[in-house]
Amino acid sequence: MSTENKLGKLKKVELREAWKHEANDFTKWLALEENLKLLGDEIGFDIKLIQTEASVGSFNVDILAEEENTGHKIIIENQLEVTNHDHLGKLVTYASGYDAKIIVWAVKDVREEHRQAIDWLNEHTDEDIEFYLIRIELWQIGDSAFAPKFEVISKPNDWTKAVRNSTEIAELTDTKIKQLEFWNLLRDYAKRSYPKVRLQKSSPKHWINISIGNSGAYISLTINSRENLFGTELYVPDNKELYKQLADHKDEIENELGEKVEWMELQEKKASRIKVSRSGNFEQTEKWEEYFEWMLQETEKFQKVFPKYLK
Repeated sequence: MSTENKLGKLKKVELREAWKHEANDFTKWLALEENLKLLGDEIGFDIKLIQTEASVGSFNVDILAEEENTGHKIIIENQLEVTNHDHLGKLVTYASGYDAKIIVWAVKDVREEHRQAIDWLNEHTDEDIEFYLIRIELWQIGDSAFAPKFEVISKPNDWTKAVRNSTEIAELTDTKIKQLEFWNLLRDYAKRSYPKVRLQKSSPKHWINISIGNSGAYISLTINSRENLFGTELYVPDNKELYKQLADHKDEIENELGEKVEWMELQEKKASRIKVSRSGNFEQTEKWEEYFEWMLQETEKFQKVFPKYLK
């Protein structure tokens, strides 16, 4: 039998074949942890459900959630039809009602004027507000189970928003611009080579954060251009007990990581750090991929080891 005869054909399926009712079927499906992860993988956030059909005055937002690391509110409005003005208005109402930072509109199809409206909102809101317009599709091969697919139609331009908002406050230094470029390229590198590592959005700062699946701590990647150091650390924002719990397992953690770690309780501060560092010259852009590789290798080790001790 030829290879050609073994291949199936993709067939697009109408959304209503899987979800007859938007609220009773699709919203309940999307609210499940594994399906929020599918959506989160597409837009780059770890989404944790708070409530479905959460009230905003006399209205109800389909899904109210939060970003796992930061606690930033996320609203998700679903529409198993083509976009319309009514849902766009609700989207803005819900965002203001919950002071949401991440606003997701998941739809069957998109009218061009609504794509332009979401683009405009992303261009004219501050750096902390992000609008995502997502097309939902269902596909099938032969008689296989339906397979959902999320396609990003409109999203923020991290570079444009960060630069515009920073220059409104103060002129960006060359170092800040280079930091933003470094993180953007690191995110691209991670998507290609470390798809399981999902970085938060880039900004012109000396750090970028990554979820570790626990609200009490997260991974932070750092650049210290003065001392020519790059770092990968577990950052515990405000929980000395959690830090001590980890420190009690210092030998096991270092053994599993395969390296010595810098334990920084920082008693005079709220935060604590558990960190590994390496030397490197931030100005040598030709070596950036070498630094990317080290940071992401360390991140994978941190993500594998630390969650065992964060329970």
